[in-house]
Amino acid sequence: MTTGTLITVAPTGAESAKADVPALPVTLDELVSTAKECEALGAAVIHVHIRDGEARPTLDLGRLRDTVAALRESTDLVVQLSSGGAVTDPEAARLAVLDAGPEMASCTMGTVNFGDDVFLNRWEFVVGLHTRMQERGVVPEYEIFDLGHLTALQRLLGKYGLPAGGHVHVDFVMGVPGGMPATAEALVACRQAVRDLPDGTTFSATGIGRGTIPVILASLSAGGHLRVGMEDTVTYAKGRPVESNMQLVARAVAFAQLAQRPPVTPAEARTLLGIPARS
Repeated sequence: MTTGTLITVAPTGAESAKADVPALPVTLDELVSTAKECEALGAAVIHVHIRDGEARPTLDLGRLRDTVAALRESTDLVVQLSSGGAVTDPEAARLAVLDAGPEMASCTMGTVNFGDDVFLNRWEFVVGLHTRMQERGVVPEYEIFDLGHLTALQRLLGKYGLPAGGHVHVDFVMGVPGGMPATAEALVACRQAVRDLPDGTTFSATGIGRGTIPVILASLSAGGHLRVGMEDTVTYAKGRPVESNMQLVARAVAFAQLAQRPPVTPAEARTLLGIPARS
């Protein structure tokens, strides 16, 4: 594991409504402003969902391309698009996310209950997403919502080969109702299972809601990295709404520094993840 900490910010997501969470960045200008401020604080990767003109989740390809271009122009952050979208998005639209030209994209390794919904990720879809990323040089972050998803990833890599860039990086998404809990015990179990993946595999961890701080502490102590943002929690503390994504990134940076694992830069993140340097 690297001695530094890779911090990813996930500023928007597809679940919260702007009317309920006024601080949520939903316009392109809001997203770019958030990205610049989070980069200045220590974030190296931005995990991107976008919204339409009425602040509803969308996978509109034109908007995605404009978003990628604006983030690349305004920041040095690694731009990672979500291929998950909202749970209702069709597979074809999720695959088309790659046409927007991101450096990275998420690849969820299996189906999971998602609150009252089902986040469907059929094996054929996962294979299609993985192989298209290989062809286009897009580096995946494999999203792990349950322990069995790591076994599925081992199967995927064994049958279809390493991802673009040659490095395997996973993100443990912990605390979604229907997935694994946001506990140190669950993270340790996942950390053990990572040893069955290719040498050098790295991991980040995401704690949903009240699991944010326990997961940050567990991941840092286990040599992992962090994802934080208003996609994953809109409450900073009990009875205290999150004021901005910057507030969450600043807290993650403080924990990383306390662990003597300071944030890595976007350039260092690209080296770690097997992403070509920016030209």
